[in-house]
Parts: sequence; structure tokens; C-alpha cells
Amino acid sequence: MSLHPRIEAVTDRIRRRSTYPRRAYLEVIDASLSAGPRRTRLSCGNLAHAFAASGPTDKGRLRADVAPNLGIITAYNDMLSAHQPFQTYPDIVRQVARELGATAQVAGGVPAMCDGVTQGRPGMELSLFSRDVIAQATAIALSHDMFDAALYLGVCDKIVPGLLIGALAFGHLPAVFVPAGPMTPGIPNREKAAVRERYAAGEATGEELLEAESASYHSAGTCTFYGTANSNQTLLEAMGLQLPGSSFVNPDTPLRQVLTRAAAERALHITALGQDYRPIGQLVDERAIVNAIAALMATGGSTNHTIHWVAVARAAGIVLSWDDIDEISQTVPLLAHVYPNGEADVNRFAAAGGTQFVFRELLDAGLMHDIPTIVAGGMRAYCDQPRVVDGRLGYAPGVASSADDTVLRPVSNAFESQGGLRLLRGNLGRALIKVSAVKPEYRRIHAPAVVVDDPRSLNTLHAAGALPHDFVAVVRYQGPKANGMPELHSLAPLLGLLQNQGRRVALVTDGRLSGASGKIPAAIHITPEAAAGGPLARLREGDMILLDAQAGILEAQVDAQEWKLRTLAPNTTRPSHNLGRNLFAFSRAFVSPADEGALSISCGPPSPEHGWEEVDAEYELGHDAQAAAAPHEAKDA
Repeated sequence: MSLHPRIEAVTDRIRRRSTYPRRAYLEVIDASLSAGPRRTRLSCGNLAHAFAASGPTDKGRLRADVAPNLGIITAYNDMLSAHQPFQTYPDIVRQVARELGATAQVAGGVPAMCDGVTQGRPGMELSLFSRDVIAQATAIALSHDMFDAALYLGVCDKIVPGLLIGALAFGHLPAVFVPAGPMTPGIPNREKAAVRERYAAGEATGEELLEAESASYHSAGTCTFYGTANSNQTLLEAMGLQLPGSSFVNPDTPLRQVLTRAAAERALHITALGQDYRPIGQLVDERAIVNAIAALMATGGSTNHTIHWVAVARAAGIVLSWDDIDEISQTVPLLAHVYPNGEADVNRFAAAGGTQFVFRELLDAGLMHDIPTIVAGGMRAYCDQPRVVDGRLGYAPGVASSADDTVLRPVSNAFESQGGLRLLRGNLGRALIKVSAVKPEYRRIHAPAVVVDDPRSLNTLHAAGALPHDFVAVVRYQGPKANGMPELHSLAPLLGLLQNQGRRVALVTDGRLSGASGKIPAAIHITPEAAAGGPLARLREGDMILLDAQAGILEAQVDAQEWKLRTLAPNTTRPSHNLGRNLFAFSRAFVSPADEGALSISCGPPSPEHGWEEVDAEYELGHDAQAAAAPHEAKDA
């Protein structure tokens, strides 16, 4: 099947826009490769430190420098259910490496915080910045130059994007991402959400709420809704960076165990010491990025990735924009209904055909690139179903048709003709909305603004009976510069309750929402944010707001001259200094806007003296590289 013309056009636009940074990035990889295996550059003292704690067999192989050495980057901790299974993975990887005449070492650990624990708490203000800390910690772990490939053990929200950014900083190394799988089903997500709403209405006790939450989050493994963590897994497979079909296999099962062993084997086979070298920096190109976004849209994945994958792309020298994401979303149909977009959890999604079905549909429709991956066979290999065959990993063809068309459908009978997200534009800036989680009748609202700077104020206003019947809750000063851009999922029960009562409500914010959020129309990630002088700071209580997800409009309906003359309202919330927030003052001061990845670190190759921005603009107008470079050459002269 030939590539869909709009997917081809978006990919080409990204490629041209990224010409200079991508070239600079690949030059770094080429330079690292030409220098040969990394350990050969270590002095005797360096090397002795690196294998001092190893056993005799491993020490002998590391001294000889002829066998590959795997670096393991782990986000293990036993508070996160999704990461608890990683406790045993390093021993499995070391065993596999020894059986194959190689070695493996835990290179380092990275922090892994749980957004489910910090929702509505001060700790949530550290969540987004933890991604960049994880990237830096990954770089520190790999900086010893001891490794020929790396395995990345991580699943959840900021952890996978952080690991991926860190891995791309060492783009000459092959990389295999290793998931842990989702927990088995608990109570239905809708039932849990209903208890939350009853609690918000004062109709359920705290004990009832805790019982419901505990029945939902009940064992080791990823939370079963299709939020950021599980979206991470789909996107990694769409980019060909973890084994086919490995995302949604439950922990502590025979298939999970053989997948973990096979991941270690594959990492050993694709190093520069063999004949099938596959460095991550060459695999992750503009086609892989487009694949990730197409898969995100087809499955109705998390809005957080409109920030994270912009940052990931930049780490590989690729310039991805929200306009690209929006165009892909308008091209790729919605093929999955998984909570919060539907009733099913990820276990039912996998049973219905899972990522294998989605990828085959996208490939056959020309909506996904068939690209090189960590395995032979390209993306077509990701249409096959993993199996245990004589104690080892094998594959069988994926299902020919969906096993449950309430959960998964083909392109010819999609749930919607467009994907899960939409870009909104207007005099309030640019924002994203997750349309796949909102019923069509709620996708347009015209109502007065209720403006707050502290999300907890909405609950106070509700308790006092001070909220209008219909309104748009404007929660500003929640962007990355203001307070680290926390998720505002704690507002979902209240707003969901009011919508259930027949009231028309919506959320407009420069903050984020959880990947589990849905039901309520929410314009999020507004850029520029209020703390950067964005238009949200011009809003006043009672201003009429139009949010139209179908038309892509977000605007305050205020006289243009009055709007222009308005002063910016100051942030009325007092800054918090507890739970380590003060340690991230530098990050808040220098973070980039949400549509540029909300990066608080330098990401990707260094810019040339005059920058890429002017050149990129000329590429957008269709000029070739020589014409674009000419003004800069004259300026240099």
C-alpha cells in the first residue's frame, strides 16, 4: 500500500524543517562509531574500577573487550505497581548475557514518581520536570563508556520519555526498551469513576472511595486504563524500539518471562560488535516520530505526548510541531475505544487484537511507515502475536479481524474518521483537546468564565453554591514556568458530577490533565502560558468563552480593543516550597513552552551560531537548502 498523501506530506515537511539539526545529530553518531567500541578508550585504571565488583567470568570477558556488555538503566522501585516487576529483571538479563558469552551490568537507576500518588498534591509540581531529570540520570549512567547496547526498564508517564531522551543522547548505542506489562483487570474504570463522583457529591464515604480505588489498583503491573503509561508502550512499539507485542502481557506469566529474556538476546545481537548494528539514533528518524503520533491518534492516547514527543523528537534532531500532530490526527481514524475513551481496559484491548491489529490496519491504509526497527522484518513484524514455543519466544500471525468491535475496529469501520486529539486556536493562544474521550454533544460550549489561579478554589466555590449553571472553568498559572505544569485530574470528579446534572461545563488551562482524564471538554496546555504573559492572564470573571473542538476554536468573546488594553492579572496563589519544589526553581525559570516540549534541559545537537529558526521558516516556504543557507553565509561574511 502506498503512503497516504497527507502522511507523506507531513513527514516530508518535518524532514525538511529538521535538515540542519538532524544532520548535526547524525554527525555525532558517526563520530562515535568511527572511534570504535567505547571500552577500548578506557585506561587500565578506568577499566579496573568498572569491573572491580564483577565475578571472575564477567571480569575476564570485560578485560578481553571482545564480548558485548549490556548496560541496564532501571526505573525500578517497589512503590510503583508498574515498576515493581523490574526488581528481578537485572538478574534475568545477566543470566542471558552469560549464557551467550557476554556480560551485563546495571549502569544506573533513574527516579520514577507516580502521578497517581501525587495527583492534587504539591509533589505533582515536580512531575513534568522529573522527565528531564530522568534523561540526565540516564546520561550519567551511560557516561562510563562501558556499554555496547542498553536495556531500558521503564513504563510510566514521564519515565519512558525521559529514558528515551537520555538514550538518544547516546544515539550510537543500540537500545531495547523492556516493559513489565499491565495488572490484570480490577473493577471497571467507569465504576471507579462513578464512586469518585459520588464522593465529590458527598454521597459516598472515604472508606467506600478507598475500597473502589483499591479494587482498581490492586496488584503489580501498569494501571489498566489507557493513560500516559500504556500510551508510552504503544508508541515505543510504533517506533520499533521494543519487541513486537510486548506491551500488554501481564507480569509474572510465562510469556512475560520469555519476552524479557528475548529482549536481552536481541540487544546483544544488534551491537556494533556484530553484523546487525542498529543504533537508536539512526532508527529514530522523522518516519518513526510520525509512526508514534499516528499510533497515538488511532488509539486515542494520552494528551501528555503532545509535549513529550516534541521533546523526544528534538533529542534526535527532529523538529515536530503541534500543527504536524493536528494534521496527523485529522488524517488517522480512531480505531480503539479504551478507557477513558470507552469502557474497556488495556487487557480487553489486547484480547481484541491489540497493537498488532492497529499497526496492520495503519500499514495497510498507508497511515504508518514501514521502517527499520530493532528486529528483522520492519514494522510488519509488529503485526504478529508473541507466543511461547518450546520455552522460547515465537510469533504467530495477528488476528485477521477484531475479536471485539466495541473495543477495536478496522479503518473501514472506524469509531471516528479522525484521531483522538485536536489543536485549538484563538485569541487565548493554542491548546490541545482530547476529543476521543468527549461525547460529540459536549464538544462545543459557549459559557461564561469562572477564573481561578488555584484549582482547589473550584471545590470551594461549588461548596458555597457560587458556580453558575453553565460555565468554563479557567484554571491559569498552571504552566511549566508557573509551577511545573501539574496534572489537574483532581478536578475531574467535580466537573464530571456537574455535567451529569445536565450542566454544560468545560476546563480551560495552561496546565495538564492526566492521561486518564476524559468526559469533560478540556482545552489544555495553553501556550503561551499565563506566567509568560499569555492571554489567559487577560481573562476576567464572566467573560464569554467559545470552545469548539470540531472547528478547532478557543476564544474569549471580548471586544478586540478592550482585550488589547487589558492588563495582565497577577498570580494570586502563594508559591509552595515544600516537597522539594525549591530545588526546581532553575527549571521553572528556563523551561521552554509546552509546544516546544516543556524542556528544562538542552536537548538535541547544539544550535549553530545563528540558529535554525530562520532557516526552518524558509524551508516551510519551499526553499531548498542552498537558498536557505545563503542569507546566513552573507551575514557571516
